[in-house]
Amino acid sequence: MAKEAVISTEAVNSYGSRVITAGIDTAQYERNPVLLWMHRRSWEAGAMPIGRMENMRREGDRLIGTPVFDLNDEFARQIADKWENGFLRMVSAGLEPMEQTDDPALVLPGQTRQTVTKSRLIEVSVVDIGGNDEALQLYQDGKALLLAAGEECESLRLLKKENEPDAGTAPDNEPGAEPVEEKNKPQTTTLQMNKEILILLGLPETATEEQAVASLRLMKERADRADEIQLSAITAAVDSAVAEKRIMADQREHFIGLGKAAGLDNLTATLRLMPVMQKPTDVIKLGRQSAPGAGAGTDRKEYTKLSEVPGAELIRLRKENPEEYARLYKAEYSVDCPPLED
Repeated sequence: MAKEAVISTEAVNSYGSRVITAGIDTAQYERNPVLLWMHRRSWEAGAMPIGRMENMRREGDRLIGTPVFDLNDEFARQIADKWENGFLRMVSAGLEPMEQTDDPALVLPGQTRQTVTKSRLIEVSVVDIGGNDEALQLYQDGKALLLAAGEECESLRLLKKENEPDAGTAPDNEPGAEPVEEKNKPQTTTLQMNKEILILLGLPETATEEQAVASLRLMKERADRADEIQLSAITAAVDSAVAEKRIMADQREHFIGLGKAAGLDNLTATLRLMPVMQKPTDVIKLGRQSAPGAGAGTDRKEYTKLSEVPGAELIRLRKENPEEYARLYKAEYSVDCPPLED
């Protein structure tokens, strides 16, 4: 005869909570009542379903069912043998909390979290060793909930502490006492934070929440100021490059974006490598010796009249830059230069 198993009860479980059996929705699960091993859900060896649950029903505050093992699967057959021989005797429900309450009427001794009044059964697993007879696996959005002692969770909140006076009211054991003053109330509690985070913040392990928040706020303000200074320097470098005619004005936003991504130093180095743009007339105005790429040691020379131009340069100037030749001719003779013939 197949052995039945208690899937869930209303006792305090290993999470410090309790689940109301009448509020467990099994409708969706019973469409495909898979039985797992140790809440493992994948297609790896030993992690696929090992059977199904049958004859599920509620008896008082207990949810009961009968495990049926897939004897065609070697691993499932091993688990079935251990189940039938009494070496494995516990199953665990995988539940997703839907509604919970901190109603004192539903709180049992030792309970630290709210009572789950409505939940959905996701899966049932055979387990080796549970924290107690009411061990559960809880899920949220399809993922297992890993709750440490005292850790807050939206899906399964900690119970409010009893006998804790509200702000501005007198304690119950002091009738008629004046409201508690702010200076007499504890300002904060010691944070249970990762020691490495506190070290990175430059705070001792005993730092309060206010100190941690103040440190984080200061770090953010400094980072914001650094970003503003960096952006200002990047913008100034780009505007300077536009003024020097190293880049076109319509390229301004592109190079500002480049500076944000690559940093000020890399941007400045890039802009320095870009030559100053010149007009064609600026390049050929005074001949080959003044053009970019002219031999080292050649001096740029500007002529005011034709007689200052050397003979060899005069012939080349007449042929390659007739406008400049005509300008110097007029400066020399005070009359327009006659049409030049080749």
